[in-house]
Amino acid sequence: MKDTRFKLLAGPCVIESEDNVMYMAEALQRIAAQFDIDFYFKASWDKANRTKATNYRGPGLDEGLRILQKAKTDVGVKIVTDIHLPEQAQPVAEVADILQIPAFLCRQTDLLQAAAATGRCVNIKKGQFCSPEEMNNVVGKMEHFGCRNFMLCERGNCFGYNNLVVDMTGLVRLSKLGYPVLFDATHSVQISGGGFNYGNSGKSEYVPYLAKAAVATGVLSGLFMEVHNDPPSALCDGSCMLRLDQLQTLLGQIMRIREIC
Repeated sequence: MKDTRFKLLAGPCVIESEDNVMYMAEALQRIAAQFDIDFYFKASWDKANRTKATNYRGPGLDEGLRILQKAKTDVGVKIVTDIHLPEQAQPVAEVADILQIPAFLCRQTDLLQAAAATGRCVNIKKGQFCSPEEMNNVVGKMEHFGCRNFMLCERGNCFGYNNLVVDMTGLVRLSKLGYPVLFDATHSVQISGGGFNYGNSGKSEYVPYLAKAAVATGVLSGLFMEVHNDPPSALCDGSCMLRLDQLQTLLGQIMRIREIC
């Protein structure tokens, strides 16, 4: 990507309503502008990997893209959102500035090829089951498909059955693959399946610590963080998301750390 400023991909986990998207897009852009950050508004139009079949997934492709386009037009934000199937790449690319590949799908060749073919930047989440070095195979696929406009995003590795651990040396190792590296500070505190309750749980109190530690490695091009104005009432991943009223202070700390590193 041409813009070399520190990147922030942030927003609610899922599109909950048009009003919430507009409110969050305006609030996040206003905060990011204080730090001259290259900001992209993130919200999913479909959460295809919910723990239960009855959990809220989002408004779907057509309505979701309509809402994201409205935020892009009315608020002036750039957009990042997920794709899950190859046929979704092109319609999503008509609205999104960055296509995101979910961690569980990072090795799906057809999905990577379809994302590469759009010409959009692609943010590829590193699978929880992958070492940094294994992502070299993903890099090789993207290069084979003629795409060099992509980023690699760390989101922790499986440790036991339900826990995730972030190895900060992994960020450095990931950066050696030659592409921009992001750190997902919110999914990294997720408890897969909610532990024995089989819900969707997480430890959001650790998000600021992981974010600051990751930036201190000195190798990051940006951060991915899911942010919500009222996480306890969020329709997805509320226990992992950063509160909106925490973001400004955290970004100030992060940018000061980045100056040192």
